[in-house]
Amino acid sequence: MLRPRSTRHTVGIAVTAGALAVALLPFGPAGSAVAASSTGTASVFKVNPVQSSGNENLVDDNDSATAVPASEYATVQLRNLDGSGYLTGKWVSVQSSTGTPAYSATNTFVYDRSADQFEQVMAYFWINQAQEYLQSLGFGSTLPPANEQQQQVKVDQYGGDNSYQTDKPFRIRYGKGGVDDAEDAEVIVHEYGHAVHAAQVPGFGSSEQAGSIGEAFGDYLGVTVGLDADQQYGWPVKTDLPCVADWDSVSYTSTVPHCLRRLDSNLTVADMNGEVHHDGMIWSRALWDIRNGYISLGLGSRGADTTIIDAQFDFAPDTSFSAAAQATYNTALARDGAKAAKLVRTAFANRGITF
Repeated sequence: MLRPRSTRHTVGIAVTAGALAVALLPFGPAGSAVAASSTGTASVFKVNPVQSSGNENLVDDNDSATAVPASEYATVQLRNLDGSGYLTGKWVSVQSSTGTPAYSATNTFVYDRSADQFEQVMAYFWINQAQEYLQSLGFGSTLPPANEQQQQVKVDQYGGDNSYQTDKPFRIRYGKGGVDDAEDAEVIVHEYGHAVHAAQVPGFGSSEQAGSIGEAFGDYLGVTVGLDADQQYGWPVKTDLPCVADWDSVSYTSTVPHCLRRLDSNLTVADMNGEVHHDGMIWSRALWDIRNGYISLGLGSRGADTTIIDAQFDFAPDTSFSAAAQATYNTALARDGAKAAKLVRTAFANRGITF
């Protein structure tokens, strides 16, 4: 769940043999032939337009195309498509939306934010990007898979300014209102973080502290996947790195910089109030400190992410902060050595989490 305004935790295509003249291609809407390619072209935000531009004065303006400069879009490859012409692929299936489902006979999905299909494309690209990032860390090869399956997604289906993930059915729904949630990559990947946790530990989040860890990890994963993509594609980052959802939050925050939450708060367990998004900032600050500490040790942010995510396989569904911190310490010790493990222990102790 993205924001504390909800209590929830947060296309079948007929393939017809064509004539030889169309090379036996499958058919899309109104009988249009589609190219059975796994790679397409799309236009997306570079994580989000506030982060890439540094302009904290951007506003939604009712999904206006002119509200965001064209310079804040990037042309990217859409990978792992199934060749149907829809936004369905190996790791993502955009099943339905409030607008017409995006379709292209040539796998060309270039829209601006005034079109409902833009958010569908954003959801496909960023969930695929997140799964590819996890696999690049070794999950699914040298490590157990982390949600290595097709993720069902519904865009703008929830009639409120919130998003959430459910286990039954295993699905993510992105909401609308203000800046629609699927316009911000950090929001998209935050919800995917819940799906990763659920795949690693079925039923995860059944205690307040476990739920807080889930919200924290969603925030952290959204930021770290975005920062890795910035490096991969050469995109600029012109806002504070620990700021979560710079673009989505312009509609409900008045202070600058606009942030849904931050990964660098000074909260400790003494500040807990029982609300998972608030208390999650205790855990996410520890993760952020672990990340920066690993960079200082020469182990890199990817090393930190691998250890943080690998440790989660050992979390109980109703884990406490203390037990989850112990599991993270044990994983760091086994994977990265005593110096890294000491750093992990210190990061948690600074938040009042001991074991």
